[in-house]
Formats: sequence, structure tokens, C-alpha cells
Amino acid sequence: MLQRSRFLPLLALVLAPALSAPAPAAPACPGTVDAVQSDDLPDLGRSVDGSIRWLRSTQNPADGSYGGGVEGTAWVLHAMGTSHRRYMRSDGPFVAKAIDHLLARQDASGAVFDEGASAKEQVEQSTLAAAALAGHIDADVAPALGRLSVWLAGSGVEAPAVDGIDLPEDDAAARALVLDILALRGPDGSYDGERGKIVETAMAVDALNRLKVRFAPPKAPAAARAAALPAYEPAGPEAVDAAVLRGARFLVGASQDGLWGAPGRPDGGITAMVVGALQEVPEPRPKDIQAAIDGGVAWLLTLQGDDGSFSQGGRMKNYVTSAVLMTLAGSDAHAAQRERGRAFLKTIQADEGEGYSEGDMYYGGIGYGSDERPDLSNLQMALDALVATGSSANDPEIQRALKFLERCQNRSESNDVELTVKGIVIKSGDDGGGTYMPGNSKAGNVTLADGTEVPRSYGSMTYALLKGLVFAGLQRDDPRVEAAWKWLSANYTLDVNPGFDGAKDPRAPYQGLFYYFDTMARALDVYGADAIVTPDGTEHDWRAELAGRLVSLQSKADGSWKNENAPRWWEGNPVLATAYAVQALGKARR
Repeated sequence: MLQRSRFLPLLALVLAPALSAPAPAAPACPGTVDAVQSDDLPDLGRSVDGSIRWLRSTQNPADGSYGGGVEGTAWVLHAMGTSHRRYMRSDGPFVAKAIDHLLARQDASGAVFDEGASAKEQVEQSTLAAAALAGHIDADVAPALGRLSVWLAGSGVEAPAVDGIDLPEDDAAARALVLDILALRGPDGSYDGERGKIVETAMAVDALNRLKVRFAPPKAPAAARAAALPAYEPAGPEAVDAAVLRGARFLVGASQDGLWGAPGRPDGGITAMVVGALQEVPEPRPKDIQAAIDGGVAWLLTLQGDDGSFSQGGRMKNYVTSAVLMTLAGSDAHAAQRERGRAFLKTIQADEGEGYSEGDMYYGGIGYGSDERPDLSNLQMALDALVATGSSANDPEIQRALKFLERCQNRSESNDVELTVKGIVIKSGDDGGGTYMPGNSKAGNVTLADGTEVPRSYGSMTYALLKGLVFAGLQRDDPRVEAAWKWLSANYTLDVNPGFDGAKDPRAPYQGLFYYFDTMARALDVYGADAIVTPDGTEHDWRAELAGRLVSLQSKADGSWKNENAPRWWEGNPVLATAYAVQALGKARR
């Protein structure tokens, strides 16, 4: 395939106490369009995700192996463990069963190899297995890896490593190598070559992982300050209707040939969000707005693939499919397309069909559909779409999701997650709020007196949690619902996305602000409360107050909205921010 070299000595920590992999890198939030690795390279993370997804599809469910033996399994584990997402055992059976497959191949001497391997092959396979397992050390792996390292040392292998693609020292040559590797990538994300598709794909993933790190753009410095939002007054239905219409007019005017996205590149997710926003304009709608809806829906339907998803190039399949299904939910037309989309969402849920059981941390969750780690943001989109198109509380996909929701709630009575990351124990808190994924929060962690860390609860995910609990049929007196409602009542605000710490970065509490408003409106509408009572006894008419807040932020010049303090998660894009705002206003009006 490409030139290879020895690299990555990994066994320095072999005999250390059991450690876990580095903290998982959380995926991006909604609204993402094509990103770049740097100013002249494609997004290597996306390429890695697609190839890892293909690798995962090749796993033997019976024994957990990749390629049927030690070599392929070790290479895939190495690639997953060193990827930008740092997949580890707790991510699910696609990692856990592969680790167990290698451990099951260890004989009494400590070596790891396939049955019938020659003496030379035993050394080669054991070397690969050691390098792979070193990235997945836990209580089971550590002693096995210790025995394996002793056997390898006795065989003359002091620093086991994988035999990977050589990276040039010259940056220009390395950039050229990126394009060379990507040119060999098949449509399904796989690579082929002399060592077979599984090993060759894992090797390409490994090289792209290292190139991604090498050419990662520098992090933007934190802002010195953020501007407080303007004062607002509660707004009534007339003000809401006027704001919705002005926002819709902006969206129609911002289209490119009737579609929305980056210049020259219409995006399925953003177009679906805009169409959903335009549908909030009461009927009978102005002709230009109705025409924009009809044209957007017609284009979105062309994106449906053989698997039932709506996407472009396999990107963000869940978000796009969910957003499209919600635009189709109110009509009897396109029933066949809707059902295929619903079926797709069910297939990407982490459940028994993919080898998960209730004991797995991500059981019941749904991710982007292009990576292997579910999160609550993706799950809430899927639940919105499924419920809007016919799912009910007792349906299996909704009940499976309940287990994932419990693990995203800081409530130790129902959350069994406990992780050890870089020697630090991360477990559930008890404030009742929601986090981005089990053991992980976009708002960071809180360190307790004993050194244990608890993921921070924050506003948008706690509203997503509440909505999901209601979808699953839980009543208001259920302790899980009560705990979430208590957090939301104590943290009710329309000035920030509560839960983020602004001490280090004043922009942090403004991240995802319009997503927060939209999720808040959807959740409270589903929950059925017209008022929130804060701890000081004040009763807040959330519909009128949210409407007033959004009206106060609408541009007087063109009717758009934009997150001026925190453009993260594409809220600096007025089209996406306006779509969120208009949809939130529509829910508040109802």
C-alpha cells in the first residue's frame, strides 16, 4: 500500500496499576457543515469516523474478532484506541469483545496468537496484541499484558510496536501523503491492499489519526469578556407572530436556489431545520414561504439513501434524518419515506441487534450515525422524530432509550456509571440535571473533595432529559422527573445556557444559547407546564418570557438571530440561529 515503519513503543506502563484510556473526545453539536482540518486539508476526523464505522461492520459477533484472528483484531483495536475519539471498552461490544478476543488467545506462556501459528507468527501476533492492548488497559487487561510483556522480552522484543505507515518529516510531503491516503479510500470507507481490507483500513486510520494531530489548527484564545443580553419584557401572541414572520422572511431571502447551507453547498441538516422553522408560520402562509417549504421538502426527499437515512455523503445521518422526519410529520404524504427513515433511526440505536445489553454504558443511545458514541443531543433529536411520526411510550425503542437517559442524569439512585479516566474516578452527581453523554459533559466536570469528578449538569441537556423522560411515559411524580424539574426550576434563566462555568471563558455560558431556547420550548411544551416556580417563589410564564427574550434578540435590520457571544456549534451562522429561534417561538406560542 504505502511505505511503513516501526513506531509507537507502548509498553512503558504495562506493569503499572490498571489505567483507562484518555477521556473520550465528544463529538460536535448540531448544525455542523463541512469542516476543515486546516486551511488546505479536508476534515480528517470525518474520514477516520467513516473508516472506523466500516471496520465495526466487519466484527464477528460470535467471538468479537476482526478479520477472524489476532492480527486484524489487534490492528483495529489500536486504530480505535488512538483515534480522535479514543474508543475504549466502555464504549460498547465493538471494543469490549475485541479486547476479550485477544485475551482469550493468550496461552499459559503469556503469548497471544492464533491456533496453528508458527514460532515467527507467534512473536509477530503477540507484538501486535501487546501494542493494541496497551491502549486499552483495565483491570482485566493489565495482568494479561504484564505476562505478555515478559514473554515478549524473553523472545527478544523489548519495545513492542505496530508496523505503520511512515510519515515524512517535511510538512509539504506529509500534506501530500494525506491526499494520497484519501485517494485510496473506497466509497464505504475501506482500504484494500496486500494485507487485506481490515488491516489496510486500520493502518490508514492510524496514519490519518497521526496526521490529524500534526495538522490540528491552534485553539482559539478565550474571549476577554462577553456582552450581557439586553433586557426584555414578556411578549404576547401578536409579537410572536410578527417575529416569526420576520424571521421566516429572512430565511427565505437567505436561501440559495431555495436551499440552505454553506455558499454553493446546500446542507441537508440546515435545510431541514429551516423548513421546520418556516412551518411555524401559521396557515394559510404567504405564497413565497409555502413555496420555500415545498421546494425544500422535495429536495430533502432526494437525499434518502438505500438504508432509509437522509444525508449527504453519510454525514450526521441521525441529525439530518431526524430533522427531515419532523418536517414530514404533519402530512399524510410521503408515508413510505417516513417509515424508511423511522426504521433507519431504530437500526442505529445501541441495542441487542448490535451486541449491546442493558449493562453497556451506551445502551439505548443514538449517535450521529457516522461515529460509534451515542449522546443525549443526538438521542433527543431522534426521539423527537420518532414520537412525531408515531412512536409511543411503550414502544421498544423508547423504553431502551430510557436506560441511556438515566445514565445521562446526575442522579446516583438511577445512574450506575462509574469511569476511571487517567486515574480519576468519574461518576454521577445528585443534582438531577442532565449531561451530554454518560460520564461526560460539554460543560466540564466538578471536582469533589475526595478527587472524584462529576460531570456538570447544564440547561439544554437537562431540558432534553426531561423531554425524553416524558416521552418514555414517566409521570411528574416519578423521582427521575422530579429531580430534573427541580434542577430546571432552580436554574431557570433566559440569559445564558445555565450550568457552564464562565470563570475561565466568559463565552462559555452563551454556548448553544439558541439550541437551549429551542430545546427548552420543546421540553416544556411536551411536559405541559405553563409556569416554572423558582426557589424564591416567583412564578414564571415561560412562554411569554421566552417569547420576549427572543424578540429582544431579533435583528431590527433583517429579522435574523445570531449568537454574538459564542459562535460555537454554528450559532454564529444566522441561518441556523434563526431556525432555532423561530421554532422556539412556535412552541412558545402553542
